[in-house]
Amino acid sequence: MYDVIVIGGGLAGLVSALELTRSGWSVVLVERKTYPFHKVCGEYVSNEVRPYIESLGVDLNGLGAVNINRFQFSSPSGRLLEATLDLGGFGISRYALDYALYQLALEAGVTFRLGRQAESVTFQEDGFSVALNDTETLHSRLVIGAFGKRSKLDRQMNRAFMQQPSPYIGVKYHIRAGLPDHGMPDHRVSERGMLEHPFPTDVIALHNFPDGYCGMSAIEDDKYCLCYLTTRRNLRQFGNIADMERAILYQNPHLKRVFETYEFLYDKPEVINEISFAPKKAVEDHILMAGDSAGLITPLCGNGMAMAIHGARLVSQVANLFLNGQLSRPQLEAQYQTAWSGLFARRLWVGRNVQRLFGDAWLSEWAVTLIRTFPPLLQTIMRQTHGEVIAATPVSPLPS
Repeated sequence: MYDVIVIGGGLAGLVSALELTRSGWSVVLVERKTYPFHKVCGEYVSNEVRPYIESLGVDLNGLGAVNINRFQFSSPSGRLLEATLDLGGFGISRYALDYALYQLALEAGVTFRLGRQAESVTFQEDGFSVALNDTETLHSRLVIGAFGKRSKLDRQMNRAFMQQPSPYIGVKYHIRAGLPDHGMPDHRVSERGMLEHPFPTDVIALHNFPDGYCGMSAIEDDKYCLCYLTTRRNLRQFGNIADMERAILYQNPHLKRVFETYEFLYDKPEVINEISFAPKKAVEDHILMAGDSAGLITPLCGNGMAMAIHGARLVSQVANLFLNGQLSRPQLEAQYQTAWSGLFARRLWVGRNVQRLFGDAWLSEWAVTLIRTFPPLLQTIMRQTHGEVIAATPVSPLPS
């Protein structure tokens, strides 16, 4: 019998397991993969969570995190905008960051079930039973669902967003600038507004193409993360990812140059299907959802990792109160849903609506023209999808 079962070992799962174990509770985390592993993710983290994540014991500088303070945006034709990021952020791979958190969680005493999958969750008599795929059944007072964008459990629970098929797929690579034409001492923008390489390490870029957009930013070890969102229709039209990239992504000249001149470090990309940005509930069947399980912001807004970390701190706070007997289960669930919506609902709404301007070639070009005419508009959008810096302190009761 555990106090808490955490299902899913991404950022939200690891941070909440670490926090609750350090608060004195017995925690078991179930993850279907084994660390370290890659995930489809833009790998940019807003500085709103940097003090907090470092307070947990993560040495971001030691891991090689890259400081990012500028944003670039291009339309499908290659027209470029640039803005300063008010808060800024850093680039770090999930391979490195998740593994560092996993090691801290092990040291703290979190129990892990790796290479295992939760097949079902049952709530009965004020407790949970979680059946794993190897016939083991775990029991707990509380379950935190941190199982990501789309899982077997989402389908089993018949969650509303699973009833709405999503057209989106996500594709991620790690790349490196290593070919002879990357000898320029700094980056420049040509007279036509085209970005010249090598790509600067203090920039996160978002390049649009027909029916999608691609993010690029520096991570550790002189590498870059290249992650894009597109539609299954694009993939079906060309039959495979490589042909689709040449036909669709290459229409943006910035992306064409990246694909033609950078070294791609994966034998094949990481891919995820049917990514849904539909609204989700933060509490389902008495399970407290965290990270992407509670709500997924569009990659266009580039803040999903920070939201997962921030959300994990929130779920740890309310769980701590419940486990201490300060909240009943109905109070726990109501308080968590309210607090989660207060922190994130507007960000997700803004992200979904902003996304409608991009991916479509005509709308993307119009959006670039509009933002060029009214430069403060871009800063306003970015502020609406980012939060305030959270305190570098362990979990504590929520303010009244």
